[in-house]
Amino acid sequence: MQFQLSAPDLSAERAGNTGTPGVWHFDSGTPGRALMVTALVHGNELCGAWALKELLASGLRPRRGSLTLAFCNLEAFDRFDSARHDASRFVDEDLNRVWSAQRLDDPVSCERRRGAALRPWVERADWLLDLHSMHEPGAPLLLTGVLPRNIALARRLGAPRHVIVDAGHQDGVRMRDYGRFGDPGQADACALLIECGFHGDPAARLAARDLVARMLVESAVIDATDMPDGWLLPDTPPDQACGALHGAGPQRVLQVTDAVVAPSMDLRFAQPWQGLETLAEAGSLIGWADGAPVVTPYDNCTLIMPSLRQLKPGVTVVRLAREYAG
Repeated sequence: MQFQLSAPDLSAERAGNTGTPGVWHFDSGTPGRALMVTALVHGNELCGAWALKELLASGLRPRRGSLTLAFCNLEAFDRFDSARHDASRFVDEDLNRVWSAQRLDDPVSCERRRGAALRPWVERADWLLDLHSMHEPGAPLLLTGVLPRNIALARRLGAPRHVIVDAGHQDGVRMRDYGRFGDPGQADACALLIECGFHGDPAARLAARDLVARMLVESAVIDATDMPDGWLLPDTPPDQACGALHGAGPQRVLQVTDAVVAPSMDLRFAQPWQGLETLAEAGSLIGWADGAPVVTPYDNCTLIMPSLRQLKPGVTVVRLAREYAG
């Protein structure tokens, strides 16, 4: 798919107002939740940067609690080239795999140093929304982790249609799962990650704005009437353009049960999977790894975010999911 989303000019926004480049913080002075919204954890995922830039331009401020907005991997973003957009995903390593004390305390990469600078802001947040986009074209996905409180929040938000209950990655901890966000005992520490669609699809920018608006309202940091016109999209899309964002029908919650991790560079798919295909029979062929078939482990198995674009040993190339029973 052609890359059609332009890169935002962040020359003003990158300064921040906190002393941490790219981080903006606004405190209402009234009790309430501390909401943090993050973008550009990957430097080629522009939709979230557009959403935060537009939110800052709107002049919106919290009525209750506080609001923190963070443009995260600015060094990777500075390398962005739409003709080679994968090359600006990160500088040294994936910023969304460094969120453990062991890695953040070991500043051997650009991303670990940036993670350490962002860490105090993440630690003070009560709720977190992390804005991402996808390697391949696909419908937006809201990734909750496995904690029931996040799944409940996703259902209250009402969009996008597909909610993914996932346990994370083998190759490192995501920001969404860091610290108390991954602690089952922290009842109000909620964190969600949205994949808004293909990196270069202008519709991803609309999906990002919509989830930011929903999170702002649900957190009670603002009132629904405070949001600029056009940010909140209908729960039931009235036209094809909105339908492409949310998908038709009620929310569907899928639980990831397995991940296909590349053992080597010798991995290929049996079909050009787009994601959210549900294969009816156990044993259906997904592809081959080191010459051996990779098949579905159960009936009605749904493929989540299949992509070989970042293929290397140890990388998850597709996750497998079934209907959530909770």
